[in-house]
Amino acid sequence: MATNDTQKAHSAKKRVAISYDSMSPELLAAFKEKYPRGYADYLGDIFKVDKPNGTFFYGVYLELSDAIYLVKIDVDIDENTDDELFDDEGGNVEDGVFPDEGNDMEDENDSMDD
Repeated sequence: MATNDTQKAHSAKKRVAISYDSMSPELLAAFKEKYPRGYADYLGDIFKVDKPNGTFFYGVYLELSDAIYLVKIDVDIDENTDDELFDDEGGNVEDGVFPDEGNDMEDENDSMDD
């Protein structure tokens, strides 16, 4: 029966969608309490919301005693493909990401014949 009471409590709460950028100081304080180091450390809590017009946003839930907030957050998505990251010779297009250390894969002291 406790589960039923919990469901009633959740259904009685108002549900509000709000942008992170427009949160009140009180909501921001509650958000920072739930995500003290930012939401990037809680990737499992982030979800994608598809809108009827074909666009989408990412959000997290913030539940308080009187309401459940769907907080819209900004998420940077890496949309590079493997083809964009590497040139035709197999090297990296962006210098410095994978420094060229020659073709030697094993140390001179390492040997498979040991």
